[in-house]
Amino acid sequence: MHLDELISYLVKNLVSNPEMVSVKQFDDEENVVTIEVLVSSSDIGAVIGKAGKIANSIRTIVQAAASIHYQKKVKVNIDSF
Repeated sequence: MHLDELISYLVKNLVSNPEMVSVKQFDDEENVVTIEVLVSSSDIGAVIGKAGKIANSIRTIVQAAASIHYQKKVKVNIDSF
């Protein structure tokens, strides 16, 4: 499973409008991958969570998967449209 698919799976199960979720992966540097997550403005609170706990949990899960399979560091940016 690719990192963008993993994040897409996690986020789509958190939001009320899963068809509005957009996940894009960018390979910035040699050992850094940036993943941009866009969700509906009404769902941003469900993805970020209270004090950012859900967003940090998503980042932790993805970073663990990346370090095991790809040996890369991952940055996850969450925004709404």
